[in-house]
Amino acid sequence: MLTDRAGSEFLGRVSLSVAIMDSDAHRRANVAAALADFRNLQISQISSFPIRAADLDQILPDPYNIVLLNVDCDPALAFALTEQLNTNPQIYLMVYSSRVDMKLTVQLMRAGAREFFVFPIDAHEISSALARAAERYTIASQEARASSRLFVFLGTKGGCGVTTLAANFALALAQESEGNTLLVDFGLPLGDVAINLGITTEYSVRNALQYPDRLDHRLLSTLVAHHSSGLSVLASPSEFSDAAMPLDSIDRLVAVAAESYRFVVVDAGSRIDLLGTALFDKSAIIYLVTQVGITELFNANRMVSKFFFTRDQTLQIVLNRYKPSDLVFDEKKISEALTRPAQWKIPDDYAAARRTRETATPMVLIDSPISRALRDMAKSAAGLTIGKSDRKGLFRFLR
Repeated sequence: MLTDRAGSEFLGRVSLSVAIMDSDAHRRANVAAALADFRNLQISQISSFPIRAADLDQILPDPYNIVLLNVDCDPALAFALTEQLNTNPQIYLMVYSSRVDMKLTVQLMRAGAREFFVFPIDAHEISSALARAAERYTIASQEARASSRLFVFLGTKGGCGVTTLAANFALALAQESEGNTLLVDFGLPLGDVAINLGITTEYSVRNALQYPDRLDHRLLSTLVAHHSSGLSVLASPSEFSDAAMPLDSIDRLVAVAAESYRFVVVDAGSRIDLLGTALFDKSAIIYLVTQVGITELFNANRMVSKFFFTRDQTLQIVLNRYKPSDLVFDEKKISEALTRPAQWKIPDDYAAARRTRETATPMVLIDSPISRALRDMAKSAAGLTIGKSDRKGLFRFLR
């Protein structure tokens, strides 16, 4: 167990959101005052107190790292609230009461409460409890980052279709894997991921990068927009801005996204200026998007040779708008230019592209050679098997 001093230092390195749930305003203020001296705590006093456990979703719509719950209410309600809060693995639940009741204390601890305090709360006890919560949160965050996967789409030049591929790949990945997926648009100053998906957004990447010290899972969840498929989207700003984009802020955004989502897909456009950020961590899968043209292949050769020559499976080359009948170069020449074979070939299908534009429907939602190729990419990324049996159920999500 951490000492009080070591615990305070540990807590100082972690930002935690805290909700105080108490029907009594004086007690709420007293508990908030006991927490005021601790750095990196975002404290919310919840004035509404549920009369039944089913009301918790309305009273606490946003996720919190820590909930401090007063249990001076009816014991049955206190037990039900504790059980309900314990169903959320993100919450570290602490309870407190103005009276000492050992039987109730044991029941609440069995129901999921991790700490029990007698009001007024002792400063030493709350310090140690917060340190334990911070340690648990840090371990959980490290485990989440280790299991999260980052996919970055990078183009060899503007206009090669990076945004269309990234947006449709992310949508397919969310559906095929059924895992929570985030799409981030770094196509600054004016990216069009949201337009490709037919959604409107209120916030953007710039909002997420503005206050990196405050950015956490809770704040990120308020900034993303949601596609009907379940895909979360952090869009590019809709207006021009001269403000610089600090690289350390990007690193923070990548870290928080990895803690919050199983899969993170990034549209990096053609921005090689971001190569020094966590977007291009050695564990990230880089999809280098190019076309079979002299300029595109020349750029791809230079980028692979200069930036990605040490990568093996974490660099996957995507030939977009691929049409074998129109090739000037044979497969051997293309592989030589790329320094390696291309892993993915997205067919040139003008009819499918036109249908998606006219119906404002993402390309991957309409059966076509393009959508099937993108779904194969998504299945491979999610570790799913690609085969004929999979394709028979390709559009099961429409049922």
